[in-house]
Amino acid sequence: MILIDGQKSELDVANFENLDQIFIKMNEEGMLIDRVVTDVFVNDEPFSEIYPHQSEDINTSDVKSLEIRTMPVGEVAVEITRELYKVVTLMGEGAGRVAELFRQANDAEALETYQDLLDVTRDFLSMISTLRNEFSLKDHKEFLEASDQFNTLFTEMGDVMANEDWILLADLLEYEYIPAVNRWKKVVALLREDVRASGRE
Repeated sequence: MILIDGQKSELDVANFENLDQIFIKMNEEGMLIDRVVTDVFVNDEPFSEIYPHQSEDINTSDVKSLEIRTMPVGEVAVEITRELYKVVTLMGEGAGRVAELFRQANDAEALETYQDLLDVTRDFLSMISTLRNEFSLKDHKEFLEASDQFNTLFTEMGDVMANEDWILLADLLEYEYIPAVNRWKKVVALLREDVRASGRE
């Protein structure tokens, strides 16, 4: 028996050799369009792949029941925007910490933490970009201004890094990066509204 979001599927486990074939068929039949799989249960036990394509190794002769739970893409995206809001807050706090370390002349720890901050910022911007592309979101004035401000700031911070002027970098983080990051809270809120308005929840 195959259940998808609590509904019995017409697909029969016995018609497939392995679990992977079932997932492929579901995609071909459009059963998962605009949905994200959140949980898979095989014989009432949670299943997640430990290695890529592990589902090919699960023989259907061992499968008595398969349950798949999903969420609409839009709902997942709204959840992601909630997480992004938290990330913005953490970025601001991280920048304050790095500035403080530089001012205490704790350069080694400051530089390490600064690198982490840059990685988080890069991932944050990448996720914003992915959401905007996926949902064809509007070019809000706030988004364009926040992006431009970040681009200018990162160029400036790169130059300061090259000159190893840590006090100036601390100033940039505290007086320019943190206010720039706070602008993204408004962008994330707009993004969430656009996702909701897309009707894909």
